[in-house]
Amino acid sequence: VDELTFREALKELEDIVNALDSNTLELEESMVRYERGVQLLTLLNGRLDEANQKIETLMGSFDANIDDEATATTLS
Repeated sequence: VDELTFREALKELEDIVNALDSNTLELEESMVRYERGVQLLTLLNGRLDEANQKIETLMGSFDANIDDEATATTLS
């Protein structure tokens, strides 16, 4: 699962959901696909959390730079 890109994992998860919704799978295959879907969902949520943390870190740095520039301007 970890080797998949975000887009690949999302596409596979969508395919699994569609297959499960179709009610054409045997119970055993449904269980296998459901388990795979949970793995993919966990991976996707983790990657989204990582991206949010990076954005918050970058925005915090950006906000700090703006505050520093404002302070430097007012002290001149």
